Amino acid sequence: MRRRFRKYSYPPWLRHTRDICAQFVIPITIVQGIRTIFLPTTFDVIFLGILILLSAALHLDWI
Repeated sequence: MRRRFRKYSYPPWLRHTRDICAQFVIPITIVQGIRTIFLPTTFDVIFLGILILLSAALHLDWI
């Protein structure tokens, strides 16, 4: 059987860290997107993709 993880079953320090990351990941993604538009490198594009996936995961409660 598959065990379901719920947000409130996490330890308090992990929930607090997740909430802090959720506050900062969207502005960092926007700045990285603007930077990628003006000065695109392979690292910038990959990093932007990771940030977009992370912000989607935090917003949709995947992690």
